[in-house]
Amino acid sequence: MPADFDTIVNLAKKRGFVFQSSEIYGGIRSAYDYGPLGVELLRNVKAQWWRSMVQMRDDIVGIDSAVIQSPKVWVASGHVDSFSDPLVECRECHNRHRLDKLENPDQCPTCGSKGSFTDPREFNLMFRTHMGPIESEDNAVYLRPETAQGIFINFENVRRTVRKRLPFGIAQVGKSFRNEITPGQFVFRTREFEQMEMEFFCHPDEADEWFRYWVDERRNWYMNLGMTEENLQFREHDEDELSHYAAATFDVDYLFPWGWDELEGIANRTDFDLKAHAEYSGEDLTYFDPATNERFFPYVIEPAAGATRTTFAFLIDAYHEEEVRGEKRTVLKLDPRLSPIKVAVLPLSKKDDLVEVTNRVADLLRSRWMIEVDVTQSIGRRYRRQDEIGTPYAVTVDFDTLDDDQVTIRDRDTMEQDRIPIQDLVGYLADRLPS
Repeated sequence: MPADFDTIVNLAKKRGFVFQSSEIYGGIRSAYDYGPLGVELLRNVKAQWWRSMVQMRDDIVGIDSAVIQSPKVWVASGHVDSFSDPLVECRECHNRHRLDKLENPDQCPTCGSKGSFTDPREFNLMFRTHMGPIESEDNAVYLRPETAQGIFINFENVRRTVRKRLPFGIAQVGKSFRNEITPGQFVFRTREFEQMEMEFFCHPDEADEWFRYWVDERRNWYMNLGMTEENLQFREHDEDELSHYAAATFDVDYLFPWGWDELEGIANRTDFDLKAHAEYSGEDLTYFDPATNERFFPYVIEPAAGATRTTFAFLIDAYHEEEVRGEKRTVLKLDPRLSPIKVAVLPLSKKDDLVEVTNRVADLLRSRWMIEVDVTQSIGRRYRRQDEIGTPYAVTVDFDTLDDDQVTIRDRDTMEQDRIPIQDLVGYLADRLPS
């Protein structure tokens, strides 16, 4: 079973992974700031996704599109007319709920009253604002609810400039905004979040093959980064669940403390998006294949993951409690590629002679990895603190170091220690810290 929800939230706050946004003003609901450790963990998750999607492949390139786009984009995509959730309000306590998320659609989960809901109405999830000094319908715009449309409207720009032939993909990581009716579960469902999306363009006849390929690729990505297999499931949508644009969809679900919930969707979006934008813009977004003299709208396979959700899932999955010599040890067994701090440098004393060596060791490592120099409390407490934030290796500088120029390296997971010369330190760690 996954870790207790409150335990994870308390750890995230205590150790500086996540803070409540605007906390000094009482906070703002469903908005969070990522602290010194959280920003590193989130950055590492995004970096590993980018590495697997873009850096290690020659058939996918990246872009970074604007958050504010022409409102016509969202008309063409269907978001203006249909991007909504069914909203009901309790007449007794006046709390609002998504009808499709209620366990009992006739009973308010807040106050328990029955039969008190108003008739459902559709609530559009897009944030609406205005561009320019005067508010009017003519300059109304939206904050993007997904990063995907920025890719579709740049399909021809990318194809032309990088001279790619099908099949090829375009990847993007960025902020999206959805005015959720019922945000909750800490950072899982928020109104401002980050996505990792890739649109893979292919011939319509090859779409089914590529769809299955990307389902397997995404499963391998999570497993390769240490996600517990039993906590991960790939669920194919039934026909009545499919979005209007999708021929097939898999949900990647994680077993959160409250149950199974979505990390990622992998969809065969057919040619819906390119056709829609071609129709509304008047631009030709078809693809011409010189080998076959065929012109067509490519089909699109889309793996779309939540960066913040995925980071939260890795944090939960890594949490372990174990007993060591009669004491409880809390350890985040994060894959080293995800760990916020790769190496902790721990001098046994604050005395000047040890500080000098500690600084030399830190400078040696800092250019390669994110490190932390920790000088407070006993060495045992410092080991436990580094275990709790997931640091894979701790380097101890002791008084013997002054004589033999060696340090002691401790492994987070095994707690085994090796004594090696400082000059061999970088090579030792490079062999054990993957890219």
